[in-house]
Formats: sequence, structure tokens, C-alpha cells
Amino acid sequence: MHKIGILTSGGDCQGLNAAIRGVAKSLYNEFHDDVEIYGIQNGYYGLIHGDIKKMSKEDFSGILTLGGTILGTSRQPFKMMRVIDDVTGIDKVKNMKANYRKWGLDCLVVLGGNGTHKSANMLSEEGLNVVSLPKTIDNDVWGTDMTFGFQSACDIATNVIDCIHTTATSHGRIFIVEVMGHKVGWLTLHAGIAGGADIILLPEIPYDTEKIAAYLNKREQSGKNFSILAVAEGAISKQEAAMKKKELKALRATETYPSVSYKVAAELREYMSNEIRVTVPGHFQRGGSPCAYDRVLCTRFGAAAARLIKEQNYGNMVGLRNGEIVPVPLSEVAGKLKKIPLDCPLINEAREVGISFGD
Repeated sequence: MHKIGILTSGGDCQGLNAAIRGVAKSLYNEFHDDVEIYGIQNGYYGLIHGDIKKMSKEDFSGILTLGGTILGTSRQPFKMMRVIDDVTGIDKVKNMKANYRKWGLDCLVVLGGNGTHKSANMLSEEGLNVVSLPKTIDNDVWGTDMTFGFQSACDIATNVIDCIHTTATSHGRIFIVEVMGHKVGWLTLHAGIAGGADIILLPEIPYDTEKIAAYLNKREQSGKNFSILAVAEGAISKQEAAMKKKELKALRATETYPSVSYKVAAELREYMSNEIRVTVPGHFQRGGSPCAYDRVLCTRFGAAAARLIKEQNYGNMVGLRNGEIVPVPLSEVAGKLKKIPLDCPLINEAREVGISFGD
């Protein structure tokens, strides 16, 4: 009997249940009645503390369109994985390995983003059989052209910008829409272009407030009575980008802005008299049903993960490259962040249609 454990870790996103379903249904088809699937509850926390549930085929029915994750999730920072808990004395890595062996698992299937993949690679190096699937609305996992959850979140962020257009036009205001993305701007870039934003601010391209103001004034002078900025939550100014990490951290500690969008709004008010409003959709971008694209991608990833397990080709993440699903070694994925390259064609094409990046 093949025993397979599945867990979802880190931030939630659309498509987790669709991916779980894809893995499970493919395993049942690959191994027929010779497989048992165990759901590990609340991510690595469940693997550490022994919270596991034997799943049935019925558990995976009707979840293709369901948002969230039926297994629950939690954040267990990778940097803390090898740190012994001062209060409980728990050795997390030791516990995870012990539970894996106590349960008699043949493979651990992990669905997660960057931090999750660091831990997955660590467990693989510790001797566990691991296969992973890349999920995150940020699309920043190295080794895959696309992560599941990204397109669904992009659709939501785009819809927010679409809706803002009508009120921005009616009142002749400047609207700033803050899109999720601390370290990379894939989501903001795609949603900004799709939603017709006039300015897009990304973590990869430090902005200059004076240039943003000049661009907005130019639009007003040309007869445009409103403007929309799509701002990544990790956007950073040129002055901030020139600072050392300690200096920037100290600066952040003195600021009272709820988020970067409010900071940008305050900076712009020093240069112009237009009304400026901020919209932060926040976790709306993570919620709801997965879009059709993500449902298909999750199904493909799930089927590929089951094939890797049948072939005993462990230590790999399934990734999408040039339209094909391929295995990518966890050792290559772990610790790498897929940022937007500055020569990205999409950025160049956005500039060609007149979108400003504030630089």
C-alpha cells in the first residue's frame, strides 16, 4: 500500500483545493486501490505536531471550485525551522521526520510558495521523499513560468481597477490601488496593464515622486480629468532604494502610514492639488473561487505530481515551462526569488503604450 501525505503551507490562494484534488484523483487512477492519502492539517505545523487525517475519495469531490484549502494552512518561517522552541523544547525538523516515518509515508506532497519550498528542500535533504507544487498569487517561485493562484488574483485586482475607473472619472480624482506583492511586482504589472492603469509602481523599479507628479500634471493638461496608479505593496522610492537595510528599517519605524499607497499619496499632495484617494483590496485578492486558467493548471500540476510519485522521482517541484509541465529539482528552487527582470518585454511594451513606472 502506497501512503501519501499532502499539506498546504504559507499564505492561502485560489486553486489549493483544485490542486489537492488533481493530486488525489491522479494518485487513485495511477495506483487504483493500492494507495492511501493522508491530509496533514495546517501545513508544517501539522507535520510537526502530528495532526493528520486519513482521507477518502469523497473528500476530494466537489472541491475543484472551492476557495481556500480543506487541509488548512499556517506560516512556519523557514529561518525558525531548525531553532529549538525555548518553551516546549520541540525540535521541529526532528518531529517532522519522526512523524513522517511513524505514519509510514512513502511521499510527502507539499503545496506552497518560496518559504514552503525552502522547507520542502530541507526535508528532501534530510531523507524524506518530497514532491511539491508551486502556489502563490505573487508568481515569484523560481523554476516555473506560472504559479497557481496568480491568474485568479490578477482577475480580482484587475476588476478592482476596472471598478475604480468609473468613480475616478465621475469625480475627476487620482486613485491609487494597492496590489499585493511585497518583494516582486508580477501581480501589479499584469493587473495594472489589464486594468488600464496610467502609472504602475513595482518593487523592481524604484520610483521618483517628482516624475510621477510631472506625469500626472501632463495628463491633466492634455484634458484627462482622472488618473489611476497601480501600486505594489512593496514599491520603493529611489531614495529608499539607495539606503542600507538598517537605515531603511529605521525609517520605516518612524513612519505612520498604513501602507505604501498612503505614503505615495502624501508625497504627491506636496506637488499637486488634485484629490487623491487610496483603495487597498488586500486579502480579497486571495479569496474566492479559482478562475478557469488556475483550475486547468492545478489539474495539470496534480497529474504531474502523481506521475513523479509513481516513477519515484522525488525531490522535485512540478513547474510550467514554455507550456510544458516539467520536474524542477527542489535544490534549484529553494532560496531563489523570481523577480521581474528590468528588460522584461512586458515592461517595455507597457512603456510603449504610454504607461509610466515612476522612474
